[in-house]
Amino acid sequence: MQVSGELINNQIIVKKQKNAGRLYSKSHFGKLISKGKVQLDLLEGVFLLGEGKIKIFQDKRGLEFQTLVNLAAQQIPEFEIKYLIFKDLRNRGLAIKLCDEKEKTTLYLFKQKKDKREKQCFISAFSERDILDLKETKNLIQDIAKKNGELWFAIVDEEGDITYYHVSLADLKGDVSEHKYPTGRGILLKNRIVLFDSKLANALFQNEFFGKPFGEGLQLSLVEGLYLLEKKVIDIFSTKSKKLTYKECMEIIYKLQPDIKLRLTVFSDLKKCGLIVKTGFKFGAHFRVYTKQPDETHAEYLVHVVDKDFKSIWAEMSRAVRLAHSVNKEIVFARVDGKRIDYIKFGRLRP
Repeated sequence: MQVSGELINNQIIVKKQKNAGRLYSKSHFGKLISKGKVQLDLLEGVFLLGEGKIKIFQDKRGLEFQTLVNLAAQQIPEFEIKYLIFKDLRNRGLAIKLCDEKEKTTLYLFKQKKDKREKQCFISAFSERDILDLKETKNLIQDIAKKNGELWFAIVDEEGDITYYHVSLADLKGDVSEHKYPTGRGILLKNRIVLFDSKLANALFQNEFFGKPFGEGLQLSLVEGLYLLEKKVIDIFSTKSKKLTYKECMEIIYKLQPDIKLRLTVFSDLKKCGLIVKTGFKFGAHFRVYTKQPDETHAEYLVHVVDKDFKSIWAEMSRAVRLAHSVNKEIVFARVDGKRIDYIKFGRLRP
């Protein structure tokens, strides 16, 4: 027997207790109101009508699907995005509900029995044409965490296909301890710093995987060189044997890499966390990061450094996440705000 509902003031009321009970108790649609009735919102009504699971009447006349869609689109901001995600997740067997308009998220996963240890799932909906604001993302993650929740992003492309991401703040930790080294001499070539002290070169490479062999010496990336200069492990000289101050080195390197200060801030922080940090250029990121020595594991993370006001189109985010996923790594955006760094991880999700 098909369920019947009546459209009243942009809500759909199911009056028969048997039908209402089935919708609410078994399928978790709507909310109970007086005398065993169930009230559905327009999003639920459009879904159920489109699936042929309800007939909806207004003034005793049956409503067609198009009519209800038009009404819902007038009442619910970005209705089509919300509807496509709602429909997809409902058809996957998930009891999804529309969040209150005051909430910063769009949908949430309904759980009948609430276990305080179990995280509540909240979903933010986007069109592929929307812009991702990483600061807003960080704030949203923190708000959701206060509710013991986890955050999903659902992005709908122009053909209606949906990509899901699990979004979280990452706590990156490794077990590679920092070592002490005698001070050596490095020569600044345009895009790298070269050490010809073979003993120091071997120690840096073997202990913490710094640099890459360069004949009998070691070539360091510019960020590695500045880090070791700060640590007083190396002094840096020009090719004319002039000893360069830290300020002089930074000024020279800044002309080649205008974001070097941001990169160095993140590089130094990752090293403090016991991680090995190498260039991530081949993977389209600033760094690839190991939690153990590279002969024990592959790099687990790709870390891309951005400033505090970073925003992106979703096509770029999709590219970064998919590439990381294809090489069995996780993409992490290191958002630098002064001395504070937020590591925000995006992971592919299949609900």
